[in-house]
Amino acid sequence: MALILALESSCDDSAAALVGSDRQILAQAVVGQNDAHRPFGGVVPEIAARAHVEILPGLVRQVLHEADVSIGEVDAVAATAGPGLIGGVMVGLLVGKGLALSADKPLIAVNHLEGHALSPRLVDVKLGFPYLLLLASGGHCQLLEVRGVGDYRRLATTIDDAAGEAFDKAAKLLELGYPGGPAIEELAKDGDPTAVPLPRPLVGTKEPHFSFAGLKGAVQRAVTSGEHRAEDIAASFQQAVVDCFVDRTKRALEKSDAPSLVVAGGVAANASVRSGLKQLAQDFDRRFSVPPGWLCTDNAAMIGWAGAERLAAGLVDELDAPARARWPLDPTGEKVRGAGVKA
Repeated sequence: MALILALESSCDDSAAALVGSDRQILAQAVVGQNDAHRPFGGVVPEIAARAHVEILPGLVRQVLHEADVSIGEVDAVAATAGPGLIGGVMVGLLVGKGLALSADKPLIAVNHLEGHALSPRLVDVKLGFPYLLLLASGGHCQLLEVRGVGDYRRLATTIDDAAGEAFDKAAKLLELGYPGGPAIEELAKDGDPTAVPLPRPLVGTKEPHFSFAGLKGAVQRAVTSGEHRAEDIAASFQQAVVDCFVDRTKRALEKSDAPSLVVAGGVAANASVRSGLKQLAQDFDRRFSVPPGWLCTDNAAMIGWAGAERLAAGLVDELDAPARARWPLDPTGEKVRGAGVKA
């Protein structure tokens, strides 16, 4: 068994974990920064980076102590190297490099998106390659064929905004605070998902790309009109996102013969999203897999597991591995009309 010490700092969660190649999580810790960013309605990169500097060393000591493991007993150090807020990425990667250098251990510079992409395999021992992945988070919304470790084919991406970003924007418009996803889901429980007529951008189009900018604008108009209850707006917005996911993923399933459908990323923690995609997988007779909620949001366990998979494949990095604000899983993927940095 290989033991991986992992670090995650791509956004506003500082995290460390010890993960074994036998899928055992010996220890993990996550410290969020919601209170620091809530007054601004979103993540402030400079505040996040400074917090990582203060928090990460203590988390490393904590997980090593909880697992009763010394740094000399780990087999490799894995750290998120991008994509993400570059300041935070640099902090975590530099901590990882320092640990790897001081302990003479291999460094594994992990793509945060690969962490999400491989995370279902940490808890689902029967999930084999290939599988179709809907990766939905605050900064990314993509459909990919996961063909192996480091082997991805992008089938679709967002041409403007990501679904998680749309959740946060809708929550801000409804004055629900930050983070927006859980707040929208909670409020939607008391709402009517058919009460507010909201658009389903790109639904019905041939290519399975996503768009959420128009939906955000429609939510803003619904809020300012004063004609609808907040609960109904939240429920209608959430249903619109689910409908977009189901329709777009259906198009991708028609193009892919992968036997499993997987959803990962922060938005995958939403129960309505899970339910809609599970039904879609059943309709297409595909196996469905989704990580538990805690593994969908940013965490170091998924980075550790990606590190374990990459170590087993002989994929390790030099100490000059760069921190990256952008890092596509499929760098050969064709550019999409309207696609920006989230592609």
